[in-house]
Amino acid sequence: MRYLPQTDKSRAEMLKTVGVDSVDALYTDIPKSAFVDGLADLPDHQGELEVERALSVMAAKNIAASDVPFFLGAGTYFHHIPASVDHIIQRSEFLTAYTPYQPEIAQGTLQALFEFQTFIAQLTGQDIANASLYDGSTAATEAALMAMRITKRKKVVIGTPLHPHYRDVLASYMGNIDDSVLADGDPDDETACVIVQSPDFFGCPHKYDAWRKKCDATGALLVVVVNEIISLGMLPAPTQADIVCGEAQSIGVAMSYGGPHLGFFACRDKYLRQMPGRLCGMTEDVDGKRGFVLTLSTREQHIRREKATSNICTNQGLCALAFTVHMSLLGEGGFKKLARLNHEAACRLADALGSIDGVSVISKHFFNEFIIELPKPASIVVEDLATCNIIGGYALEGNQLLVTATEMTTEAHIQEFIETLSEIL
Repeated sequence: MRYLPQTDKSRAEMLKTVGVDSVDALYTDIPKSAFVDGLADLPDHQGELEVERALSVMAAKNIAASDVPFFLGAGTYFHHIPASVDHIIQRSEFLTAYTPYQPEIAQGTLQALFEFQTFIAQLTGQDIANASLYDGSTAATEAALMAMRITKRKKVVIGTPLHPHYRDVLASYMGNIDDSVLADGDPDDETACVIVQSPDFFGCPHKYDAWRKKCDATGALLVVVVNEIISLGMLPAPTQADIVCGEAQSIGVAMSYGGPHLGFFACRDKYLRQMPGRLCGMTEDVDGKRGFVLTLSTREQHIRREKATSNICTNQGLCALAFTVHMSLLGEGGFKKLARLNHEAACRLADALGSIDGVSVISKHFFNEFIIELPKPASIVVEDLATCNIIGGYALEGNQLLVTATEMTTEAHIQEFIETLSEIL
């Protein structure tokens, strides 16, 4: 009660307003297995030096991607980040308030976000982009919710294999919308949008012309999800889409054991007012000098909740800054070269894996991620490879393994992978 100074009366009033009898009732949707029984098994308090030593021992049990041959992707990718990125984003000019509500003292942050929006709009071939979202999964969900608002429909169709985490987040939100439907296949006259991930979860790129025609015939919006943004350095920009969103972690943002990530969101001009999140704009001040401001912030923090375009989003300011710095260093030529290096590494890996007896490459078309078929369960193979200090990929159902190569994948890594996999099989 020391830090939560609520009275029994105030708690009772809040519970009554929410419509439950107790605080425990708020957790009924969480599986019992997720609850911790009793206090966590942690040591008694210690000094800073002792804590650092204990944490170092724990950290040493991890296998870092930079320490071993690493072929795991499935939504989070291992790419090189120039040292200059971290140096620049830590400069004092960017150490402004958490949110740039006061443009007079946040011009550096606002300009960086404006540049981020410009990069995203150019990469996706869309008219406009926002200042980023939490991650790819919430960006995809925001796109579906936006399409439902625009079309006044409640059915969302998944057209190509979507990242399972994205699908779970989308299903979670739609589960709280009355009469909403989440389905696979082709759109019909009740469909708000079709979600097409490219490259899809299994690494296969897709064309959009056929999906565009299906959406035009049914009045649905076409939402394109890009999980590996570097693929846009080789694949055509999804200009046929109404909304393009996804994950930008691959540029400037380390994997960091799964987060934070960097969601991006772009769309056609005519849907601007329905776009979630923040939007930075460029203007002139009273003296005619260029300046940057938050042009739109239609979130519940700024306007009435029922009028907000989103109640779940914010922007990833620091991650967006890192992306912007890294993209500025790459330039158009560097970005395209980086994409080519990724694809070439994947092709070399596919050729090498295909030479192993009992192993076949299933994917015919891919960017930097593809499926192989093994003669034994993939989950077992992944565990066996891990004992040999090789992170072998993402185990799919049965004997299929999803493997990834990036510019970080060397010939020595591939050779060690091939030799070790041959011995294991």
